[in-house]
Amino acid sequence: MTGRGRASLMVTCLADLFFPEVGMSIVRLLRRLGVVVDVPPSQTCCGLPLFNSGYHAEAVAVARRTVALFKDSEHVVVPSGSCAWMVKHEYPGLLTETGLAREARDVAARTHEFSQFLVRVLGVTEFTSAVPGRVTYHDSCHLLRGLHESQSPRTLLGNLRGAEFVALPGADECCGFGGSFAVRLPEVSSQILAKKLANVEATGAGCLVACDAGCLMQMGGGLKRRKSRVRALHLAELLDGSPP
Repeated sequence: MTGRGRASLMVTCLADLFFPEVGMSIVRLLRRLGVVVDVPPSQTCCGLPLFNSGYHAEAVAVARRTVALFKDSEHVVVPSGSCAWMVKHEYPGLLTETGLAREARDVAARTHEFSQFLVRVLGVTEFTSAVPGRVTYHDSCHLLRGLHESQSPRTLLGNLRGAEFVALPGADECCGFGGSFAVRLPEVSSQILAKKLANVEATGAGCLVACDAGCLMQMGGGLKRRKSRVRALHLAELLDGSPP
């Protein structure tokens, strides 16, 4: 297969700690597509929880370190829309007074959420599903409202061989995670999640797909507590079936 350039995986803290299989799926899949993939060592959180909680000075320190780690990357691929949004939309502003705004903008321009990288950069839209049967999709808030992306994941799922993609009622509604929101307001978060999971189960799908580790942790945990037959998977795990 002809080469498709180089990409660095920004694995994100949630994927690294709770969903390492997602990072492994992305690396395998991209390498099959001819992309040379590296995973820069010593990565940490992107700083979004700090930023959202008002600790902007601490978020600046994280942003500076992250920009330095990825400054030479041809492409930066991120498995979570929220972390991709942080890099693309908040890093340049956070680093304005540090003299690193240009470097931040350069890294931001080369940073892509996983589904966007496949569809909009590589132009690859057809895969064979690792999980057969009916699947449905949840829009994570930052991917949908921050990056204004709803089509790339649906393009991939709509073309997925061996699976039937069905629309999720209220797909654009929050799952209730919201980072520290779920910790500060657990009762509200639980009610939002209950509505989301009822909609998921009503689709008859056996697999719930998302493109953000936070959403997967929230919804996957809820499904397990309900003893639901539905599995929550990252898009990369579903696409990591066989070569396209």
